[in-house]
Amino acid sequence: MKKAKKLDKVEARAYHYDTIVSPVITEKSTAVSEFNKVIFNVRLDSTKADIKSAVEALFNVKVADVNTLRRLGKTKMFRGVKGKQGDSKKAIVTLVAGQSINLEGGVK
Repeated sequence: MKKAKKLDKVEARAYHYDTIVSPVITEKSTAVSEFNKVIFNVRLDSTKADIKSAVEALFNVKVADVNTLRRLGKTKMFRGVKGKQGDSKKAIVTLVAGQSINLEGGVK
């Protein structure tokens, strides 16, 4: 993965969109939002610095901290056929006090 610092503006924005795959909208992620935290699915090869710069660039907020976790795909049986779920990586982004992200329509 290329570093965002060496890219021009258009390529850097596309790079940020590639880093963050999707927001996680679950009951637990909604409960965590009360503590200025937002959860995103991110690429497996993205670093905490990549995630921080992507969130700050896309949502125009200040990020205080980024925690990541990797979930290895499970092996499951489906109709007698063995298969493997894909690996995934999540990022729990803590925002600076007083800032928030409204995932339906941008920044509050």
